[in-house]
Amino acid sequence: MTTESTQGRAGGPTVDGGGARVPDMVRAENVWKNYGNLDVLKGISLRVGRGEVLCLIGPSGSGKSTFLRCINHLEKVNAGRLWVDGELIGYRERGGALHEMHPKDAARQRRNIGMVFQQFNLFPHMTVLDNITCAPVLTTGAKKPQAQQRARELLDRVGLADKASAYPEQLSGGQQQRVAIARALALSPKLMLFDEPTSALDPELVGEVLDVMRDLADAGMTMVVVTHEMGFAREVADTVAFMDGGVVVEMGAPGDVIGNPQHGRTRAFLSKVL
Repeated sequence: MTTESTQGRAGGPTVDGGGARVPDMVRAENVWKNYGNLDVLKGISLRVGRGEVLCLIGPSGSGKSTFLRCINHLEKVNAGRLWVDGELIGYRERGGALHEMHPKDAARQRRNIGMVFQQFNLFPHMTVLDNITCAPVLTTGAKKPQAQQRARELLDRVGLADKASAYPEQLSGGQQQRVAIARALALSPKLMLFDEPTSALDPELVGEVLDVMRDLADAGMTMVVVTHEMGFAREVADTVAFMDGGVVVEMGAPGDVIGNPQHGRTRAFLSKVL
């Protein structure tokens, strides 16, 4: 199934002020993923423009998280192609055939793609500051003083400037997830992927994480978000895609997909979560 994003945050076309289409940050073309005989993704095709937010919604097991992980080559696609900012992800194409990249080259690509998982995955033996500075120092050769300055700026951005010396166990779940977001931002990614970032949080802590994500969207960060937070999707997304059974069933502006779904499967899903 081929689905292309054509809506902007206010429901208009994804174009710039001169009427030209916004360049793609993410482009998926007929992406398939299987595990043995189980097809998890069945020909996903979509686009996300630079500075746009795509929210993926749908029932558990529909392929949302798998697709997210394919974008940064944490999962290998079995067919199709994925580009981020015009660069083919995970593979090189020669003579019409795809050849998987060396792991070091794939890791280089991944540095441009920040990812925040359901679990916070912070190093428990490191302070908050060290958790954030670890990747820039080890993977890009950043000097520690500069990495620490950047980390403090990011902690201030996510509202945790006073927690630099704390350890993860001393933080609430919401605070740990905000540190995880700051850690993902430390490498200055072009694209941020969020895999149900609030699903492991107590309800009263969800809002503080969503507020940080809203700020990122307002600042122009391109984001692909797997979420069950329909209010967030309605408010922040430029485009919402409903996935079920490994395909994009319905895709468009939030007001259309969430407010006036056209497909029976979309309506059935939303009737259970709204």
